[in-house]
Amino acid sequence: MKTTVLLLSLGVWIGLAPAALAQNSYPRIGKITRNDPRLDQLLDVNEPIEVVASGFQWSEGPAWVKDGGYLLFSDVPKNRVYKWSEKEGLSIFLEPSGYTGRPGYSNEPGSNGLIINQKGELVACEHGDRRITAMPLQGGGKRTLADHCEGKRFNSPNDIVQAADGSYYFTDPPYGLPQQANDPRRETTGFGVYRLAPNGQVTLQVGDLTRPNGVALAPDGRTLYVAQSDPLRAVIMAYPVQANGNLGTGRVFFDLTPWAGSPGLPGLPDGLRVDQAGNVFATGPGGVNIFAPDGTWLGRINPGEATANCTFGNDGTVLYLTSDMYLCRIKLKTKGLGF
Repeated sequence: MKTTVLLLSLGVWIGLAPAALAQNSYPRIGKITRNDPRLDQLLDVNEPIEVVASGFQWSEGPAWVKDGGYLLFSDVPKNRVYKWSEKEGLSIFLEPSGYTGRPGYSNEPGSNGLIINQKGELVACEHGDRRITAMPLQGGGKRTLADHCEGKRFNSPNDIVQAADGSYYFTDPPYGLPQQANDPRRETTGFGVYRLAPNGQVTLQVGDLTRPNGVALAPDGRTLYVAQSDPLRAVIMAYPVQANGNLGTGRVFFDLTPWAGSPGLPGLPDGLRVDQAGNVFATGPGGVNIFAPDGTWLGRINPGEATANCTFGNDGTVLYLTSDMYLCRIKLKTKGLGF
């Protein structure tokens, strides 16, 4: 039976000071919808959605730094990466984050998806510079991992995940280009899902999606989930990962198209994360939709704003949400993959 639990809204909280953070009292927003009893194993429906920071233009790409106990996330229009921790609050970690040219490039010039790779580096999908980069967390020294495939520059890399063998899978929609799909700077004919192998070779793995966006791997590494942010075909796809790292023929994991544009369900399929049991946490219409490994919709964490991405943090039982102008979090019963 579907159950909706409403949580108290305390209004907008613009800017945070460390003194305020030390009180551990945060505004609460949104609601949780329970569609399947299995949700109870993952989340208490009475758990609050907390706003831990706000005032952003479009927050995206959260990545938890386990060794430091802090969160990094992008503000794409501001061309920044922010750092947030319970102890120190909010600060600017990197600026510029995704575009190093003259100002005025596009409305979304900055970094988007972020991850911490196996070497402990910050890996970023950079809209404006149209590339994938890696950078040590201490001292800088950014280097380009990939900026083209077969001699053609990417559009604006969006989200990325690293496999156990060290390779990366990432998406390349047009959102960071000044004129997006109609931009004359485009060099590729489509919007692809790519694989960057450990030897540096880049190959197109999926070329028939109209707006590929978020990516995540199943716990066994044998399935790659890809979210498509096309309102006319708002789907989450599942692709088998073959022994050589290439992707096989995909299938629709879940079709969210009927929800796209519905009142009270802002957003489109975007970021993805997977917990240790293989449950999929997918941002999209209405916030974060949670799916069992078999594709059953279990429920939804809805902060009331379009939610771009999410990630697990702390000891793996806290889910952080980048929801438009907000950075939110909620306590879970499950643990994220990698903890």
